[in-house]
This record gives sequence, C-alpha cells and structure tokens, in this order.
Amino acid sequence: MSEASSVYEFSVPTSTGEEQSLKAYEGKVMLIVNTASKCGFTPQYEGLQKLHNSYGDLGLEIIAMPCNQFGGQEPGSNAEVQEFCQMNYGLSFPVMGKIQVNGPDRHPLYSYLISRAGGLFNDNIKWNFTKFLIDRQGRVVDRFATITKPADIAKSIEKLL
Repeated sequence: MSEASSVYEFSVPTSTGEEQSLKAYEGKVMLIVNTASKCGFTPQYEGLQKLHNSYGDLGLEIIAMPCNQFGGQEPGSNAEVQEFCQMNYGLSFPVMGKIQVNGPDRHPLYSYLISRAGGLFNDNIKWNFTKFLIDRQGRVVDRFATITKPADIAKSIEKLL
C-alpha cells in the first residue's frame, strides 16, 4: 500500500476473525486503544466505557485492540477476551481481534498510527492502553500514554466532536 492518508484505509480483525474496514467509522471521532485483560491498567476499561456513554451519541467511537505483546497480559482467545470484557466491564464499544502493535508482525494500522504520533523516546508502543485520538477526517490528532486516564482525554475529545 502506498502511504495512507487516513485510518480509513485500514482494516482490522474482528473477534470472530473477519476484517472490519475502519471506513465504517468515517465521520466519527475515534479513540483507538491497545488493550489487555490482565494488566494493572485494565480498570481503564471502565473509564473508556464512561467516555463511550458520554460521547458515543455525539460521534465518538472507541475501538479496543487486544494485544498480548506486553507481559503476556492478553493470553486468552478472542472469544475469551470478549467474555472477559462483557462480564467484568459490560463494554458496549467494539473489542476487536488480537493484533501485534510492535515488531516485525506489527499490524499496518499501528505502523500508520505511530508514524503520525510517535512516542517520547522511540516509536514503539510502550505498554497496554496506549491511546490514539483520531479526528472525523481519519487523521491522527494525538497519542496518550498508558498512564493517561480516559477521563483526562475528555477535553481533547470534546474539541473534535
């Protein structure tokens, strides 16, 4: 693929193995987050759901991208990840299929996200719950570190809605 101009040019795996084009979210503000079920930051799912509840009707779409690259903290199958998210957090935003966000098998979406909003010391994703904010035109606006609580992103989201 030539140099992508927006996230809409990518597809990601769903929890059932199909490919989901991000073009389906065109015109929405997106928060794309690499997630894990057994991480100290997993309770951020609660804050992400609150953002979804507050801003979903205004055009926010949160997309969770489970990843097992950090401490093996997402070891389950896609079905197990879905069950965990429903039972423990009642998530009503998409939790996609597992991907890799670093290394030679990095998903192309993450290569794009990182190329638009690199990290502080290098371009790799440092840990679970790194968040990328995307505007309604599919452009990367900002990157938020793992430690940034979802509530602390609300003002940035509001500016784009």
